[in-house]
Amino acid sequence: MAVSFSASAKAEVCRILPHNHCCALAQCFGILLYCNSFTAEGIKIITESREFAYILPKLFKKAFDVSFDSYPSLEAPGKLVFQIWDEEKIDEIMASFGFDMADTVALHVNLPVVEEDCCKGAFLRGAFLAGGSVTDPGKGYHMEIATTHQSVARETYALMQEVMGFYPKTAQRGGGQVLYLKQSELISDYLTYLGAPVAAMGIMEARLEKELNNKVNRRCNCDDANLSKVVEAAQEQISAIRILKERGILESLPGKLQQAAKAREANPEATLTELASMMEPAITKPAMNNRMKRLVQLAKEAKP
Repeated sequence: MAVSFSASAKAEVCRILPHNHCCALAQCFGILLYCNSFTAEGIKIITESREFAYILPKLFKKAFDVSFDSYPSLEAPGKLVFQIWDEEKIDEIMASFGFDMADTVALHVNLPVVEEDCCKGAFLRGAFLAGGSVTDPGKGYHMEIATTHQSVARETYALMQEVMGFYPKTAQRGGGQVLYLKQSELISDYLTYLGAPVAAMGIMEARLEKELNNKVNRRCNCDDANLSKVVEAAQEQISAIRILKERGILESLPGKLQQAAKAREANPEATLTELASMMEPAITKPAMNNRMKRLVQLAKEAKP
């Protein structure tokens, strides 16, 4: 089965493992705030990324020195589910972020956890791995991360502006909060920041290909329009020459006009530049255009 663009991007991000405990804690914080469930009753993380599933237990071990109560098999098809329901583990994890399992009503981004620049990046990587996706650039430009916590979305919004210099767009979906990007340049920059330069390059390559195709299409349309004008002008000129012949006027015209008329009749599809080169001596395109205009004007004057 073909790997999606989003899965490839996440696989790249998973190659960056935090060396410091603070970064492991921050990355797990991003994962938990953007995963399927992080409450006093339990933790549930669902993913289709085998790379993410592989590093997830290592991250939790480094950050909290705890293991999951339920592990999926990485060989199993479809979605993989990780769960923790042991109260002591949940209490320890929440305490690591300044939360109290009994009193915490609404989760939020505890700023001391993401105080350092390295921890900010780790947090955003975790958020993308757990709640993010990016559309195949061949189909469109869209990257998002989604959470069920309103305060988390608001604070992540500010964090993204701080580290990247731009604000994501926001939306509500099914009771959740979505932060998203629609511009190819911003998505590329963000993927690079997260540690997925190959995916970022894929975004830019797709953009360049679309721009090139658009230029080619515009050029073809322009060429088609120009060709239509050439054909219409040639038809008008040939019609004028026919009228001048029927009226017996052509034979009395100056030799240069007769030469131009003869060349046009013999070469109905030729451009003015090509006709100009057939004259003896050869003339310029504007001079040829003037001769053609003169023939058309004479034909109009010859009409009853």
